[in-house]
Amino acid sequence: MNSPERSRSLFRFAAPHNFYPLAGRLAPWFATAALVLTVAGLWLGFFVAPTDATQGEVYRVIFIHVPAAWMSMFVYLVMAFWSAVGLVMNTRLSFIMSQALAPTGAMFCFVALWTGALWGKPTWGAYWVWDARLTSQLLLLFLYFGFIALTRAIEDPRRADRAGAIIALVGAVNVPIIYFSVQWWNTLHQGASVSLNKAPSMATTMLLGMLVMAIAAWMYTIAVVLWRARSMILERERHTEWVGAVLEREAQGGRA
Repeated sequence: MNSPERSRSLFRFAAPHNFYPLAGRLAPWFATAALVLTVAGLWLGFFVAPTDATQGEVYRVIFIHVPAAWMSMFVYLVMAFWSAVGLVMNTRLSFIMSQALAPTGAMFCFVALWTGALWGKPTWGAYWVWDARLTSQLLLLFLYFGFIALTRAIEDPRRADRAGAIIALVGAVNVPIIYFSVQWWNTLHQGASVSLNKAPSMATTMLLGMLVMAIAAWMYTIAVVLWRARSMILERERHTEWVGAVLEREAQGGRA
């Protein structure tokens, strides 16, 4: 199969009725990978990685905090990407993917703030400070909540899609602010332990555990978003013949 034919073959999954069964086949594999990697990452982080010389055992929260913070930012950028694709190409599935990502991104953002507070109390002496990194991360959570609330408050799906897409694109400006806040301002939050332009400032087992947990978070995100997108497709396409056929097959399978 040459390149143009392969491209056309892939683009057919932009149609909800083609994407729906594909998502159903892929999601369990990603969920299984997420479970295995999470167990491995927690084992590395809590039982293999050495105790930190400065922070002691409390530092182990990074194995949840850091992947959650990474995912909260990256999921928002992916959400903005699908919003842009939806606006430019007017594809229904793009808007569905964007809205399916939002609750998971908000969850990771909340986990990052919550675990950061647990880390901050013994490290800084306070659960919360109006630090540039923390404040911009909190703003990201509000952006997620605003996106979810707006897309669900507008009854017309097309208007909701476009309104949500605008919020996603405008809010994407906050992501680099979060990332570079520790460089642009004098903050309590420590700098990045992992960088593309310098060696990591942590033990190899610590880094490995954190990266495994980050990959596990991605696998979880993909699985949950695929399942959520399937539910949204059924809701939006409920008046079509193919959805009726799918529901009838599932009902017959349940009775069997």
